[in-house]
Amino acid sequence: MLRCQRSPLGDHRSGTPEPKEQSGAMPIRKTAGPIPDTRAPGTCQDEDRRFQDAMLQDVSRTFALTIPQLPPRVRDAVSNGYLLCRIVDTIEDDPVLTPARKREFCTLFAAVVAGRADPADFARRLDSALAPAIPQAERLLVRETPRVIAITEGFTSAQRRALETCVAVMADGMAEFQERKDPLGLPTLADMDRYCYYVAGVVGEMLTRLFCEYSPPMARHRERLMPLAVAFGQALQMTNILKDIWEDRARGACWLPRDVFAHYGFDLAHLASGAGDPGFARGLGHLLGVAHAHARQALQYVLLVPAEETGVRNFCLWALGMAVLTLRKIDRQRDFRSGQDVKITRRSVKATIAVSRFAVRKDWLLRALFYTAWAGTPLPSPLVSRDA
Repeated sequence: MLRCQRSPLGDHRSGTPEPKEQSGAMPIRKTAGPIPDTRAPGTCQDEDRRFQDAMLQDVSRTFALTIPQLPPRVRDAVSNGYLLCRIVDTIEDDPVLTPARKREFCTLFAAVVAGRADPADFARRLDSALAPAIPQAERLLVRETPRVIAITEGFTSAQRRALETCVAVMADGMAEFQERKDPLGLPTLADMDRYCYYVAGVVGEMLTRLFCEYSPPMARHRERLMPLAVAFGQALQMTNILKDIWEDRARGACWLPRDVFAHYGFDLAHLASGAGDPGFARGLGHLLGVAHAHARQALQYVLLVPAEETGVRNFCLWALGMAVLTLRKIDRQRDFRSGQDVKITRRSVKATIAVSRFAVRKDWLLRALFYTAWAGTPLPSPLVSRDA
């Protein structure tokens, strides 16, 4: 759900192979008019699915791992939605584009997804403007925008609305925070919450709309699922922010809230020397508690997914499990100086997958595993004046 950390592994086989023509069989009678589309509503042709699978593998190994767990009728739309969001991410991550240019491209791309602008023109303009440092896989994705949009247009109207809404909100929000970007961090925890919503919470909402369109039993819980989806996204995005503190700083960015660290006596202006500072460690602990609270809500989201929908549950559980393990590593090594220091191992990823598959239908076991994983880590707490 949303912008997860990258992980290895993944089975990318999908779709049904074309039947081979048997020798001696009667030829197929040709009829006038177009060949009817016999696909299930909301699914891709095999060629399109292979294209999306290949692009996912190149731009996000995490989603290349988790998305194939989903049922085909929702998998294709989720794959496409992730690629659309990755294009917005590419605009946001460009180290050369000015905030004004980023807003221009974000606005234009939202219009492309909504069918109001030409995808080929957008692809040409953005590709020529991107910095040389942008990874080739992301640049290729930008160039393939017309193909991605052509696949988008093949989904059901409800699926298209979910994707369009997500991209519109994300593009506008990311452009806003690029205009506000400050190497000294965000002013408040509320600002961090808003940032997490625009880059991940809105993806949770998109996924929930797609899941509810696919599953009538899930749709009955829609009103409860939507706010939990935002919390789920925030848990994953906070994991990324905390893990990537030092890499972001090297790029001149900081998404930490100044008010939280100031409360514990640490000024983010001194972030370079913060790794061993007690006040910084306490501020980090407070944010871990906030992430803990959101992760609890993410678990509630999973438990509202019908137990027979094991694909949707595994999709969510694998992302949540890897985030929880990462947050636990951060808590145990608050003086880390690189995301590599707190990156979970390939063995941990495999263990997360194996345990999730075993426990996927057992709500009581999922609760027990979750609370065991969080044992000893910070609980959420309000910011109370130290003078009180």
